[in-house]
Amino acid sequence: MRIAYGVMGYGRGHAMRTMSVLPALQADHEVTVFAGGDAYEVLAPRFPTVRIPTIGYQYSAGGTHSLPKTVARNFAPMRDLLFGGAGVAQVEREMQARGIELVISDSEAWTHRVAQKLGIPRISFDHVGIIAYCKPHFPPDLWTLGMRDAWGYRALMGVPERILISSFYPAIPAYPQVRIVGPMLRDEVVAETPEEGDYLLAYFNKGEHQYLPHVDRALRELDCKVLVYGTGLRGEDENLEFRAPSVAGFVRDLARCRAVLSTAGNQLIGEAIHFGKPVLALPEQAFEQRLNAHMIERMGVGARGELMRLTPSDVDRFLGNYAWYRSNMRDHAGDGRAQAIEHLQRDIEAVAPRRRAACRTTRPATRRVRVSKRAEA
Repeated sequence: MRIAYGVMGYGRGHAMRTMSVLPALQADHEVTVFAGGDAYEVLAPRFPTVRIPTIGYQYSAGGTHSLPKTVARNFAPMRDLLFGGAGVAQVEREMQARGIELVISDSEAWTHRVAQKLGIPRISFDHVGIIAYCKPHFPPDLWTLGMRDAWGYRALMGVPERILISSFYPAIPAYPQVRIVGPMLRDEVVAETPEEGDYLLAYFNKGEHQYLPHVDRALRELDCKVLVYGTGLRGEDENLEFRAPSVAGFVRDLARCRAVLSTAGNQLIGEAIHFGKPVLALPEQAFEQRLNAHMIERMGVGARGELMRLTPSDVDRFLGNYAWYRSNMRDHAGDGRAQAIEHLQRDIEAVAPRRRAACRTTRPATRRVRVSKRAEA
């Protein structure tokens, strides 16, 4: 089966989830990745990848999401996506040239839209679907935002034939075709043995905007070493060590740290829980991350803080509850990869025959027309 795998390009979490299942899919199918932004940079060196447009948040000088900049930056790609511009045409050409028969999408809108246009079956596999395709489970202060984002996601992506959701916390499906599995643990994660280290691991998914002076001061005043990922800085400086992006290196440091301070992406949270590492979540303003931070606190595996007002006291209070967070880890740890691959393989077989059957019904008719023309001649 010729499959297009669309991956949202904002941040690295979508790419990490994709990497956990792609090798298994490639064993049985011809898979081409369609990705832009951060996801393209991660996946292109490892898999056949087509670069496509992407959308994402833009930031103010203060490190917060800038609505005017986000609207201005995304105006052209959103117009392309909604009204069929050059990006849509490119994705359509690439899919037709490869004879794509099925689309799997991790929050990627261009592959969803083109698949709908061409009548190609779709499987959604991401975490954001827990907002759009499950019964609302939002705290009161986020209820309105959650309902808005759920509607917007369904409006943009539609409701695919099959929906698979990977999440570090459970939810109740709102559609019969929805399945929920645990976190996607990559080979690098499964291969590591956790150790209880004495340093804090800090990760910022957009560190060039989020690693602000007050965050730097808060980390420098801690009585422990801090490994920092996600910024453009490199090398050691007092108790801080700034490290370059590294898939294997990051997983190794995660397995050996004492705890994690990070933005609130689903993928990293699932991996941290697997290793038994409490998380101090500093969510972006995006609803999904704010919901993730709420769930971390509710599950008792960490705390939520505010990136814009982080202080050393916040981190000290978090580390002061370390033993309690650790005691709750075992109840929530899990690896959903094997189950996800099983669901994907079953879903591929379930939705693909309809397209093959449709092809079989049209081809014989074409042959009969040609025969009749020869007979008339």
